[in-house]
Amino acid sequence: MIDLSHVFDRLFPICRSITGPGLRESLEILGEYMPLKQHAVASGEQVLDWTVPNEWSVEGAQLIGPNGEMICDFAINNLHLVNYSIPMQASLSLEELQPYLHSLPHLPDAIPYVTSYYNPRWGFCLPHRQRTALPDGTYRVDIRTTHAPGAVNFATTRLEGDSDETVLISSYLCHPSMANNELSGPLGLLRLYEHIKAMPHRNYTYEFLLCPETIGSIAYLSQFGAEIGPRLAGGMVLTCLGGHRPTLNFKLSRRDWLGRPGTMDRLARHFAVTYPDQFELRPFTPVSGSDERQFCSPGYDFPVIQAARTVYGQFVEYHTSMDDKRFMRIEQVERAADRLAEFIEVFDTEGAPLKNTQPYGEPQLGRRGLYPTINSPMNRGNSTDNATDQRQTLNRLLMILSLSDGSRGLLETAERIGCGPDQLLPIIRELRRQDILVAERRV
Repeated sequence: MIDLSHVFDRLFPICRSITGPGLRESLEILGEYMPLKQHAVASGEQVLDWTVPNEWSVEGAQLIGPNGEMICDFAINNLHLVNYSIPMQASLSLEELQPYLHSLPHLPDAIPYVTSYYNPRWGFCLPHRQRTALPDGTYRVDIRTTHAPGAVNFATTRLEGDSDETVLISSYLCHPSMANNELSGPLGLLRLYEHIKAMPHRNYTYEFLLCPETIGSIAYLSQFGAEIGPRLAGGMVLTCLGGHRPTLNFKLSRRDWLGRPGTMDRLARHFAVTYPDQFELRPFTPVSGSDERQFCSPGYDFPVIQAARTVYGQFVEYHTSMDDKRFMRIEQVERAADRLAEFIEVFDTEGAPLKNTQPYGEPQLGRRGLYPTINSPMNRGNSTDNATDQRQTLNRLLMILSLSDGSRGLLETAERIGCGPDQLLPIIRELRRQDILVAERRV
């Protein structure tokens, strides 16, 4: 598996925005670990109801105090500069400067993250404790930025399956140096890509999308929405996968909100009911969230959910310098991605009903290493010669074979057996490997 901690360390210092060299550099780094194709939509081009803005780049930015002391330096922390700031050279009194300063009284030691993408502004962000201690005097503003015709970039890759029906896995890249709110999603997507690539069978084709939030997903939809929509079986937006919360949570789709749940919605509900200590649910809302709002907009109405752990609004560190690697915790992102990979494999298997290839009588399991080859009072709890588990695996295997008549999928099979569908995956993988079980798609 790829060392996600190392990838994080490469990405974290980069100043990203919705356009510009930091975004492209980040996509290029992630492209070293999965075969990403970068796409570009030019500044000024109409994408749905939006227009792609000019590209933003930063040469440097400093706020220097009355005695020559450095107050804010973009080179030290890229959150110091309001993202998308216009260039500015000025000398201002403290009173004149105050409207251009941003701080958080309730988090006096944090640098807030502030943006102004579509209205020309400039400004600096700093800890409130530092701001309240600023002395009177003349301050020098030195912001060297450019806004020039360029493009908004996004990147895609694909893992082919038996069908062209597609599952969309998406996350965003557009924030500067923040961890849970910015990098946990792309890192989780990278780990999911590894898991899905390693799946022995893929019923669906998987499309992975990395884009700047909102304008990037809108640009993607303007280019590919009409193409992917008719074959989209489901989708998942990844965000905020790290942090302190022990549970993962699913924000359900707009279809579910309107009483038309899709398979991914139903599966999310099943996981939340089966594993209440591991999964929670949130209803769809267009009021807040991530790019599921674009994919679920009325014109598209895609069956896309969101997956998160410590989500926006649930941690005070959100959109501040306190959202760092220590808060996010790489192992939390890894656990989230590993668990979501099982969810996705269940979804993939659910897409094709299960069928026993040896339905006339029981198949001879002993010669396949799936049944004890000796029968005695001493091994009645064995599933195989080497597995003692009170016959749980063997009993489930036999029930799977009995239920697999081509009329039901994994979810109904698990419900009848009385366990989580993910618990049946290892057995199903082995039965499929030995050609005793197939997943036949309905025509």
